[in-house]
Amino acid sequence: MSGRPLDVLEASLEEPVTVHLKDGTTYYGVLGGYDQHMNVVIEPEADVDDRVDDLDGEFAVAIEDTTIIRGDNVVTIKA
Repeated sequence: MSGRPLDVLEASLEEPVTVHLKDGTTYYGVLGGYDQHMNVVIEPEADVDDRVDDLDGEFAVAIEDTTIIRGDNVVTIKA
């Protein structure tokens, strides 16, 4: 998947994503929404453990409640 960042986010709506933050924290959930500042809404995915292997050998924290992450804190979003 390639293209402009907001186009990539649009294509990833309602899909599981891994969000890496500046502080080193990694969250896993379903992309529920975003805005032009790349603030993102992450929703919990059903039947997921507290920690999820993100396939790169790293672990992500599976969110438990709908969470809004400010775009300034986001380093990467992987679908």
